[in-house]
Amino acid sequence: MTMTSKFVPLHIGHTKSNPIIQYPNHRPSFLEHRTLRIRCAKRTGKQRYPSEKKKLKLKQKAIVEVKNKFEGFWRLSKLGVPVYNDPGKDFLGISDALLQEIAKALEFPVASMLPTEAFTVVRKSFDARKLQKEPKFVYTVDMDVGKLVCLEPRMWDFISRLEPTVGLIEHFLNEKASGDLISIIHDYRKSIDGQSSIQTGGWNKFATAKKKPRVAVVGSGPSGLFASLVLAELGAEVTLIERGQAVEQRGRDIGALVVRRILQLESNFCFGEGGAGTWSDGKLVTRIGRNSGSVLAVMKTLVHFGAPECILVDGKPHLGTDRLIPLLRNFRQHLQQIGVNIKFGRRVDDLLVKNGSVLGVQVSDSRDRTKLNSERLIYDGVVLAVGHSARDVYHMLLSHGIDFVPKDFAVGLRVEHPQELINSIQYSKLATEVCNGRGKVPVADYKVVKYLDGDKFATASDSEATKRSCYSFCMCPGGQVVLTSTDPTELCINGMSFSRRASRWANSALVVTVSSKDFKAVNFHGPLAGVEFQREFERKAATMGGGNFVVPAQRVTDFLEQRFSGTSLPPSSYRLGVKSANLHELFPAHITEALQHSISMFDKELPGFVSKDGLLHGVETRTSSPIQIPRDIDTYESLSLKGLYPVGEGAGYAGGIVSAAVDGMCAGFSLAKNLELCEGDLLSVLGKTHTTGFVKY
Repeated sequence: MTMTSKFVPLHIGHTKSNPIIQYPNHRPSFLEHRTLRIRCAKRTGKQRYPSEKKKLKLKQKAIVEVKNKFEGFWRLSKLGVPVYNDPGKDFLGISDALLQEIAKALEFPVASMLPTEAFTVVRKSFDARKLQKEPKFVYTVDMDVGKLVCLEPRMWDFISRLEPTVGLIEHFLNEKASGDLISIIHDYRKSIDGQSSIQTGGWNKFATAKKKPRVAVVGSGPSGLFASLVLAELGAEVTLIERGQAVEQRGRDIGALVVRRILQLESNFCFGEGGAGTWSDGKLVTRIGRNSGSVLAVMKTLVHFGAPECILVDGKPHLGTDRLIPLLRNFRQHLQQIGVNIKFGRRVDDLLVKNGSVLGVQVSDSRDRTKLNSERLIYDGVVLAVGHSARDVYHMLLSHGIDFVPKDFAVGLRVEHPQELINSIQYSKLATEVCNGRGKVPVADYKVVKYLDGDKFATASDSEATKRSCYSFCMCPGGQVVLTSTDPTELCINGMSFSRRASRWANSALVVTVSSKDFKAVNFHGPLAGVEFQREFERKAATMGGGNFVVPAQRVTDFLEQRFSGTSLPPSSYRLGVKSANLHELFPAHITEALQHSISMFDKELPGFVSKDGLLHGVETRTSSPIQIPRDIDTYESLSLKGLYPVGEGAGYAGGIVSAAVDGMCAGFSLAKNLELCEGDLLSVLGKTHTTGFVKY
């Protein structure tokens, strides 16, 4: 029996239950003389950039004497090849120009005599910073000493004289980690099965048991997929419950939204297979340790399911929507082959709780708003892997007394420029080498951040001004602006791009951090004050756009001058239309002024950023989860409810595809240990597979 889709009306208006909040009238002009300190000099503690932290760590790192230089391998870092001598961004092999740089590092006189088979590129990035003499590709290369000496015996003397240099030349005895998550678990199972001393425990216990433990995983984003993969591979009976649709149907629903303005409440840019990241830029950069064992396992698992191997080498790896869709299809097929029961179009309405423990979930057809045909499913554990747009789940959890910790996040606007302008700003004359993503150099992107000290920047609406960060977020070169609303009365946007990043436009969110002080300032209190704060500005943006998902927009120059842009706006990639609006009136004054001052400072770093061709779109509010669900640091189990395992972005523990996948994977191992499906935690499993550990770089 099929359900008829119920479409929502497109007219937007305020109801009495949602009154418009009146902000303080004081809104000084941007040109009015104000004192605002922009902290751009020395940064300390958490304010340090990752690169600065890495340099500090390198200074503190002691050089260990190498006892046997002909064992293991050597890693050569920061090998710079001028862009005009390099084959280009898509070439990941050992070129003649790279051999020249390797020869210099080894002090070997004839580069052409070095056997390319002894070297492997493990990282390649593009450096076009203005402080460089010329743009260059920067490589990290591993050198297999045994193979090198075997192929070129004359290297013996040069290796014997080689000494480690911090950050440039390092020696490792241990083997490099290899294998995706599936092979890691299979190797672990083989090692356990081969140990007679544990035949009564671990994997073997459930291999012979009549009944497998039953686990529900709620949400099929990265955290849910990887938790399901781990648990199923270790022997659990897993049911993956997803309120949205599989990528094939989800793509058709998104097409209906973009072409006919029909919003399916449960199948859209936020909900569906793969989560919100499916229709995004597909960035795989992470700040949790790019080459830690867990991150490498995730990256190689993505390659196993169809991602190109270049993501393991690229300094800024990304997939794009066109590559994510077939990858997710392969992922799904593997899960089904190992016994995972995937329920698309099923929404979890409630948890079944008894004596402080979760016994299961109550689910219904996600397109049936009446919830009359619900069913109760019993499980031994529930992994809650929803995204941060599943606001109904937050309310449901509150009804069970689950504690929330309010979490800072960021709100702002999404700016769009012609991609050719960004290419020109970043690359100057080299911009001609971009060629719509098919050229020698990557499509230009940017990342900007400013720390604002508001001690002398208090307004009537910000009497207790605090330090804020204003930064670019989810920058999509060669991309487009898309609608991420899950309610027709609300309007929020994001950016996405395809693998080639060949669009005419570049877009990025420009956001300001907000906290509980900001929520209280507009009379939002309680554990979900952040959610209501988001909704307030999403509803206001919908009203400013005039309905039908039209986005309010304003030129960057007019936003700074606080004036109406008129009816003539620059072209936009947003396909549902833009409408000229006073975006400087969207947020409270202190947030608007923080954005204005930061944008002016960004223009000093990126001359031309403030341009009549730059167009601001409103509104960007869902940068991260506004709450965090407290859980045990070791078991990942909720501190409020036994048997519940909150993971991923929706639970406040991740920010992006890779970090969410790692969190789901770690939670999967912890739950598997609790269910006696394996011994130890993630580290013990990885340790049994790679006894020498992982190499980090």
